[in-house]
Amino acid sequence: MAEYDVVHVAVAPSAALEEELIKKVAVVVGRSPYETRLRLRGKIPKIIANFNSLQQAESTAQSLRGLGFVVIVFSDSEMRKPWQIFKARILKFEDQAITFCDRTGQARRMEAREAFLILSARMQAYTDTEVTKTTRKLNVTATLLTGGIPIMKKVKEKTTARSFQTESFIRLYGRTSPEPAIQIPQNDFDYSFLGPEMVPSAAANINIAIRKIREVFPQAIFDDSLIEPFGADMPATMVQDTIEDNCKLIYWHHRAVSNADTSIQIQLG
Repeated sequence: MAEYDVVHVAVAPSAALEEELIKKVAVVVGRSPYETRLRLRGKIPKIIANFNSLQQAESTAQSLRGLGFVVIVFSDSEMRKPWQIFKARILKFEDQAITFCDRTGQARRMEAREAFLILSARMQAYTDTEVTKTTRKLNVTATLLTGGIPIMKKVKEKTTARSFQTESFIRLYGRTSPEPAIQIPQNDFDYSFLGPEMVPSAAANINIAIRKIREVFPQAIFDDSLIEPFGADMPATMVQDTIEDNCKLIYWHHRAVSNADTSIQIQLG
């Protein structure tokens, strides 16, 4: 890890937010009780402190573990590292396994014993597009020159049209790699494998797909903490970056819990 790389400490939200616990956490992370309370709310892990060295981060993490929190320690460069995501177009169920294929014909097969996490998420974002409209307005000068006969003129006006997009997706994570093995998008996927269960709505079809995938991977953790529409007040580019960060935090959190520990340090380097 580079010496200048920031090290983050994140914790999973606590169901019991007694005022005394909030005060203790606030002292540990050096924040106000109000800001600390906000970072401990919600359904997904949140970054609660930032440090310039791993030693400082681990010292704070140890104190938070003592308060009963699941703790994740990771560098900023690891958070920003892009994940190579295999975007599936079709899938085929097998005996305790599923084979996924993308648009190029490449395939990935995941066995039930390999599946670690099924993450269901939904994001909503807006895109602003500049639109030029031509309208007709009264030409006051020309109207006066004609003695009051209304003369109209064409005027071009630029406005911004805002459109909202809602997109759900499924991500499947294996047990040996931190990168999501498979992503199934709601609106660019062939649901013909559903057979008679397929309906005209992609939103309904992806929910049926989730159920069937869970039946094949019963031991995999299922997490839908990102299923509520996220990012409605953000532009599409910002939403994509934020949801990627949230997916990583959720995965690292489940890694920590599944390791029967209250912490996990992501490989720094």
